[in-house]
Amino acid sequence: MRSTRLLRGRAFVQDDAHIFCAPDQVEAEVARFCRLVAEVYGDFGFADWSVALSTRPEPRIGSEAQWDEAEARLAAAAAAAGLEPRPQPGEGALYGPKLEFVLRDSRGRAWQCGTIQLDLVMPERFDLAYVDAEGRKVRPVMLHQAVLGSLERFLAILLEHHGGRLPLWLAPEQILVASLGAEQAGRAEEVAAALEEAGFRTALDLRPERLGRKVAEAHAAGIPALLAIGRREAESGRVSLRLDGGAPEELTVAGVIERLRPEAFR
Repeated sequence: MRSTRLLRGRAFVQDDAHIFCAPDQVEAEVARFCRLVAEVYGDFGFADWSVALSTRPEPRIGSEAQWDEAEARLAAAAAAAGLEPRPQPGEGALYGPKLEFVLRDSRGRAWQCGTIQLDLVMPERFDLAYVDAEGRKVRPVMLHQAVLGSLERFLAILLEHHGGRLPLWLAPEQILVASLGAEQAGRAEEVAAALEEAGFRTALDLRPERLGRKVAEAHAAGIPALLAIGRREAESGRVSLRLDGGAPEELTVAGVIERLRPEAFR
């Protein structure tokens, strides 16, 4: 699957945030951000990611002393967070060094997404200060951060990583309930209503089509779970669950809810 227009957009929205903190809070804030990145990437299904430390570029603003301090602080914060970033000389931001978080997708391609940048220059240029516990004015450190980067680009990366099929918790339609005959339509409607009551995003297919076609169409539409209800299921009160077009498994409706809830509601 290719999502070129999302990967190379003319404009984009970014999850940009700025943290102002005391100099002695930098390590804790960077560690907090790194934990957030690991949690978010894991939720989206990215287990393979790495970190780079990008240092002073040409051109840049700020004094050499500010850059020395900023690079040393960020390197120490990364080490305190348990990271071993690879060096990227000359790739820092105009105003400060940064940690760059690089995802590797299911096809082995690398994508730089998250970043946290340590900035001593802008607080000085805007003459920012806070009053500490002793009543003294202190210059804060500014941290620029983004977990995903361009939201449109991240969506394209996510779609390609999963082959166009979003994880269960992200899929617009999570479960398709399909009857195999007109006689089972009522039971299918009952099951769909129970799933919706439990919070699942549910679709209903009552068409007089073969099961194979319904399974194929649901898979092509990116619906992760299909519940088939034929005569046997209607009589037993159970359903036939297929996940991502896989082998069927017979469960009660309560069993389906218990089975899918952890992945469906993150």
